Amino acid sequence: MPLQGEYLGMELFVPDEGVEHKKFFEYCGRGDFRLQRWKSNGLLSYPPSTGNPWDGTTEHDWESVEAKGNVMSYVEVPHAIIPALREHSPYLVLLVELDVQRGEPSEHEALRVIGNLVTPDGDLAPPDLVDRVGIGSRVRMVFRRVGEGFALPQWTLDETADQPKPWRYVEGSGP
Repeated sequence: MPLQGEYLGMELFVPDEGVEHKKFFEYCGRGDFRLQRWKSNGLLSYPPSTGNPWDGTTEHDWESVEAKGNVMSYVEVPHAIIPALREHSPYLVLLVELDVQRGEPSEHEALRVIGNLVTPDGDLAPPDLVDRVGIGSRVRMVFRRVGEGFALPQWTLDETADQPKPWRYVEGSGP
């Protein structure tokens, strides 16, 4: 049976045919962040895939991973075009580099996961939180339940970590 849910009034759907994605979101629905560990080289990968991104092999196990890391980049959305997100603007979409497997299999590789900046309860972050987060901020994953056995992985500030002064894009610095 496909996964179905709702987030901010938007219908979400993961079909049965998307086996790896469905399994990933089912684990998230249990509050468990799991990634594929490939048997051929022992590496973890994200996003879920039908084959190992390094060699194309298909044998893997799902492994629970501590989802903490640093904001590597972000997009601040000041004017949402999706109606359901307009009242939450500005909001941040974060690219987070996980602590696990950083620098493997080469010094330039890491596991990087995208998600929205949210409160610890999983609500989109209010403006005061948006203003405090930038490149270098320490974050941890939280799960926003969107349906029966279905949750979205999101990011919130890691309140147990020492927070560096985050680097932020300067307003008006674009072309």
